[in-house]
Order: sequence, then C-alpha cells, then structure tokens
Amino acid sequence: MMDPVRRCARHGFFAGATCPACDAAGDPVVDGDRRVRLSRFLSGALRHFPREVGLDLDEAGWTSREAFVDAACRKYDWADAETVEGVVATDPKGRFERRESRVRAVYGHSVAVDVDRDSGRERTADDETPDRLYHGTAPENRAAIETEGLRPMGRREVHLSPSLEEARAVGRRHATDPVVFVVDAAAMRADGRRVSKRGTSTYTTDAVPPTYLRRVDREG
Repeated sequence: MMDPVRRCARHGFFAGATCPACDAAGDPVVDGDRRVRLSRFLSGALRHFPREVGLDLDEAGWTSREAFVDAACRKYDWADAETVEGVVATDPKGRFERRESRVRAVYGHSVAVDVDRDSGRERTADDETPDRLYHGTAPENRAAIETEGLRPMGRREVHLSPSLEEARAVGRRHATDPVVFVVDAAAMRADGRRVSKRGTSTYTTDAVPPTYLRRVDREG
C-alpha cells in the first residue's frame, strides 16, 4: 500500500504522515488506495492509451494539464485537480514531468513519442549512469534474452534498474521467482550506445545486445 498524499501549507504536496520539511500534518489530499489507482490510470493514459481517454499528445509526449485533469475526473468521480496534482508531484519514480500548462510521462511509452525532442538537452552516451544496471524478467524469457539480448518489445525503449533489488522487484510483476540480468552499462557507453536516466530510478536504452549481459545467480 502506498502512503497517502497530503498537502503542507508551506511546502506543498508530500507522501506520508507528516511533511518531511517541517513535520506538519498537512491536509489530506488522497488516500493510499486511490493514489495507486489514479497513478496507474494517469501513467497509462500518457504512455499507452491517450486517445481512448480524450488526450492529444504532441510529438514529445506533452498534453495540456487541463485535458489531463478532465480525463481523470471522467474516470473517477472522486478525482479533481488537487488529487491529480498531488499524485503527479509525489510520484516516487518521477514518471511525470510538468511544464507550465503541460504534462507528460518521461518514459515507458508504447505510443510513438520522442521525449528527447523537447527535453532541454540532447540525450548522449555521456549521460551519468551507473557502470552496472539490471533487468528483471520472468524465467521463460531467459533463453531468448541470452540469444537475442534485451529488446523494447511493446515499449519504445528497454527499461533498466539501478540496483539488483529494484530489478527483482520489477521482475516480480511478471513472476514470483524472476530472473535478473546485469547490464554492462559502462561498456555500452564506451561503444557509443546511449543509456539515459529517466525519472528518479529508471534508465533506458534502445536495446541491449547479449554481449553486454550476464545472468545474475540467485545468490548474487
């Protein structure tokens, strides 16, 4: 269960019981259960099904915040502008980006957008990323990955995690006993392959050939 979202009069939205900046209790915005449900809908709307919920994305994935809020309110009768803003502002993985009157998801798209088109900088092979990254998946995918490497499949890019624990957590979405691969991100960068940080704890790349992969032992 995720923490509820509250709002501090001085420091804005926060997740948890008290404001981390001043320890004030703040005012309730949305409880943990509704936060999860709304977050899943909002990220799905921006990544996978914008047109189905009445959103128009530009080439960089942006849509208007007004339309974004309206879509949430049509989905849930308890949603309003404050609950949407609170969920977006406190997203633990930094899935969302807000700029003036626009909002977008920063990674995870299956629809055709290019988030680097309007990112404020060009994505390069010199991005500061860990030398090792990780990818968790279901055991039945192991053989194909060892032969063909990691491919985006239904998304625009391959998603990687910064730690073994986080990769295992991602893998458990698909299997109770996931397989984890370690990715030699340093070698990829040295070979001119782009690896970029997205949000707070996700890294993406176009693909990971088998030569940069090693399966992690269960004890690893």
